[in-house]
Amino acid sequence: MQHSNAMNRLNRLPLSRFHRMTLLAVSFAYFFEFADINSFSSTAPHLVKVWGVSVNQVAYVTSLSFVGMFLGSITAGWVADRWGRKKALTITTVCFGVFSFAAVFSWNLVSLGVFRVLTSAGLSAMTVVAVIYVNELYPAAVRGKYQAYAIVIGICGTPVTNLIASAVVPLNDWSWRLVYLWGALGMFYMLFARRLKESPRWYENKGDYARADAVLAEIEAEVSAEKGPLPEPAPPVEAAPRAKAPLRTLLQKKYLLPTALLAVLWITQTIGFFGYSSFAPTLLSKEGFSVGKSIFFVALTTVGAPLGSYLASLVTDRFERKWCLVGFGSVIAVCGLLYGLTFNPVLIVIFGFLVNLFERGYTALGYAYSPELFDTHGRSLGTGVSYGLGRLSNAAGPLIIAALYNHSGYQSVFLFIAGVWLLGALVLALFGPKTRQARLAPPQEQQPVGV
Repeated sequence: MQHSNAMNRLNRLPLSRFHRMTLLAVSFAYFFEFADINSFSSTAPHLVKVWGVSVNQVAYVTSLSFVGMFLGSITAGWVADRWGRKKALTITTVCFGVFSFAAVFSWNLVSLGVFRVLTSAGLSAMTVVAVIYVNELYPAAVRGKYQAYAIVIGICGTPVTNLIASAVVPLNDWSWRLVYLWGALGMFYMLFARRLKESPRWYENKGDYARADAVLAEIEAEVSAEKGPLPEPAPPVEAAPRAKAPLRTLLQKKYLLPTALLAVLWITQTIGFFGYSSFAPTLLSKEGFSVGKSIFFVALTTVGAPLGSYLASLVTDRFERKWCLVGFGSVIAVCGLLYGLTFNPVLIVIFGFLVNLFERGYTALGYAYSPELFDTHGRSLGTGVSYGLGRLSNAAGPLIIAALYNHSGYQSVFLFIAGVWLLGALVLALFGPKTRQARLAPPQEQQPVGV
C-alpha cells in the first residue's frame, strides 16, 4: 500500500530552523489571542462608569462571548479538516483580528457585544487549529514541550495587554477603544503564514500521498541542509486513507470516552479560569478599588502567566501529563480561594500571580494532552468539540457568578471557582488515560491515543 510515512519521518527530525520558524509563527498568533481574549474584562470597569453598564450586563456579554467560542471551536475542526491546518490557522487568526478592529468603532454595549462574540469565535477557532498543527508537525517526544514554549511566548500577550489597559483605559472616555485596536494587530500574522508548511499528516489522512511526500521532502531538505544527513525513519504502519470524520464519529467508543473526559477538562478550566479573569477587575472595582488600581492589580497577577507556561514546558514531556494536570488544578483551587478571602493588595497580587502561573501551566499541559487522546482521523473533530463544549459551558458561568455576587457576595464567587477546579482535578485523576508510555514507545508499538 502507498504510504508517505509522515509520522515516522517527522519524528526522526532533529529540531531545526524549520521548527523554530513554526514556533515563532504559532507564538505570534497565540500572543494576540491571549492579548485579545481578556480585552472586554479589562475595559468593562470603565464602561460601567462611561456607559452605565451593570455587573449583569457584563455577565451577559461575557456569556455570549463563550457561545461565540463554542461556535468557533466547532467550525475550526471542520475548516482544519476541509482546507488544511495551515490555511485554517491563517483564516482564524485574521478573523479575530478583523473583528477586534471592528470593536474599536462600537457605539453601544450591544454593538460591542456582537463584535466580541465574533472575535471570540475567531480566538477559539485559532486555538483549536494551532493545537492540532503543533501536534502534527513536531516530533512526539518533544511536542508537549513545544506546545508549552509557544504558550510561554504567546501568554505574554495577557500581562502586556493588561498593563497597556491599566495605562490607557482611565485616560478619557474613549481611550478604552485602544485596547481593541491593540488586539487587532494579530492580523500581522500574515507576514509569517507564507513561511509555514502544511501538515503532511493531514495530506496523508486524506490519501493524498503525493502532496504529503512533497511537503516532507521540502522539510527534510531544509533540515538536512542545516543539520546534516538524517537518520532513516522507522518503517510505516500501514493505514488506509479515511474520509473526513462526520460528527457521529464521536459516538464511537474510542472517541466518545476521550471526548467526554476532555469536555470535563475544558468545562472546568473555562469556568474556573475565565470566571476568575473575566470578573476580577470588575469585582475589585465594585469592592472599592479604583478602576486604575483594579486593572493594575490584575495586570500584576498576569505576570505569572508566562512563568506558568515555562513551568509546564519543564514537566510536560518528563512526567505523565495526566498527573501534572491533576496537581496544577488542585493548586489553582487553593490559590484562587485564598485570593477571594483577602482584601490586602499585596496578598491579592501574590495569590492572583499563583493562580495565573498554575492556570497557564495547566492550559499548556491541556493543549498537549487533548490531541493525544485521538488518532489523526478524529483529532480535529474530537479536539474541537471537547474544547468548544468547554467554552460553551461558560455561557452559564458568568451568569452564575453574577448571581452569586449579587446574592451572596464577593467571596462566594471564589468558593464556587475553587470547587470547579477541584471537580476537574478529581475527574482527571479517576478517569484520565495516561499518554506518556504511548509517546515514548517505538513507532510500531504506538497506539492511536498517543500518535
